[in-house]
Amino acid sequence: MSDLTALVGSRICHDLISPIGAIGNGMELLAMAAAETHGEAPGEELALISDSVARANARIRMFRLAFGAAGEDTAVAGREVCEILADYFGGSRLSVTADPPASLSRSAAKTALLSVLCAETALPRGGRMALSWRDGRITLTAEAERMTLEPRLWAPLTDGQPSGDDLRPAEVQFALLPIALTDLGRSLSLGHDETSLTLAF
Repeated sequence: MSDLTALVGSRICHDLISPIGAIGNGMELLAMAAAETHGEAPGEELALISDSVARANARIRMFRLAFGAAGEDTAVAGREVCEILADYFGGSRLSVTADPPASLSRSAAKTALLSVLCAETALPRGGRMALSWRDGRITLTAEAERMTLEPRLWAPLTDGQPSGDDLRPAEVQFALLPIALTDLGRSLSLGHDETSLTLAF
């Protein structure tokens, strides 16, 4: 049976990404027209709208891969994963790097991005994250001046149990990561202290 939640996520992202892209293209045309007509750079209003469109597009691309249907035998370019991470976290207090292979399964990319979204909650004041692919395993390391790991979110991951019913919408990745790991045939290894976090699978 298909994962209806993932299919709904895919449908929403698919239907939104085209009009948002069209808005971005329209903003570029307006900026070009202003430059040609008045010889001026785009005003603050256009710049603000363009920035908002770029951020919306980045979030949709991230959510489409992390929350959408993975599909069997579907490949994702490693370059795309890097672009999604760079665009999603661009301008934030988080620095994220990744060194994926040239091509990886969509399931592996989905699981990696879900792990990043989980780790993001532990770095509310910013920090650094790095994704690496070594010897068939994916490892996410995170560093910050101080880590904040809420037990109700992280304990189920450590115990290998499903997350509770008290998750908020912004925490849904904690319910989806164990499912993605099972689909990928992997188990999660988690370690942390006051300033660092490591997830490997």
